[in-house]
Amino acid sequence: LLPARRIVRDRGMELFCAGTHPFAKWSAQKLTDAPRYAELIKRTQWWGRQMLIWGVHVHVGISSAHKVMPIVTSLLNHYPHLLALSSSSPYWEGEDTGYASNRAMMFQQLPTAGLPFHFQTWAQWEGFVHDQKKTGIIDHMNEIRWDIRPSPHLGTVEVRIFDGVSNLRELGALTALTHCLIVDLDRRLDAGENLPTMPPWHVQENKWRAARYGLDAVIILDADSNERLVTEDLDELLNRLEPVAKSLHCNDELAEVAEIYRTGASYQRQRRVAEDSDGDLRAVVDALVGELDI
Repeated sequence: LLPARRIVRDRGMELFCAGTHPFAKWSAQKLTDAPRYAELIKRTQWWGRQMLIWGVHVHVGISSAHKVMPIVTSLLNHYPHLLALSSSSPYWEGEDTGYASNRAMMFQQLPTAGLPFHFQTWAQWEGFVHDQKKTGIIDHMNEIRWDIRPSPHLGTVEVRIFDGVSNLRELGALTALTHCLIVDLDRRLDAGENLPTMPPWHVQENKWRAARYGLDAVIILDADSNERLVTEDLDELLNRLEPVAKSLHCNDELAEVAEIYRTGASYQRQRRVAEDSDGDLRAVVDALVGELDI
């Protein structure tokens, strides 16, 4: 971070990371000069111009293409856990949206963004990409902006659920959790297990609940519609993943996940700062700048 910080400070600015800026106006921002963004705005217009949002993407390598779609579809069961932990966008243009992650709700307005379809084979994915290209919906595969997607050029599953993560400690924790979840699913496939999935309507509802309520969300756990507070389910999940973390040498990072929900996620910290500062969102930005190195 030090080289980047020197560059921005020389220009009278500071660095921070969150899903949204608490009070910036999207209409006042200059669009990045790149053909892909120009084409995005040309197509999506008002919705595309509003995308003053930031997220973190985590790539995990997969050994075989035939594993990718079962892993992507099963990983959706843990969508609300990942979003709730990372939620950092409660404010939009100076207003408290009432959501933990306003970014998640906004980004899905783009035509190729949002939740992935439930495919079980690589051939289904390839057929989908073919249809998208043939009908002119996309020109390049990276224009499929799903919250979890295959990245064939890297040989990875790319998890794009997270809001911008406010500090390095939490970034390490969430990366470790993602890594452990995917490796666990990969190993279960190798053991001959059929990975658990949920109906798309449950997945969609879980996304909304996590975006709205964050770590206070009561989430749907399975196809039988059982429910549980997300933090209670995280306790059990972290215990189950401990052997995986040990094998990946990320025990310490995975253990930090619990600290997020014990001490408060970024959206909760931001609201506390705003409350303590009589609603002054400049104090929220200052707090985000200050915690980036943690």
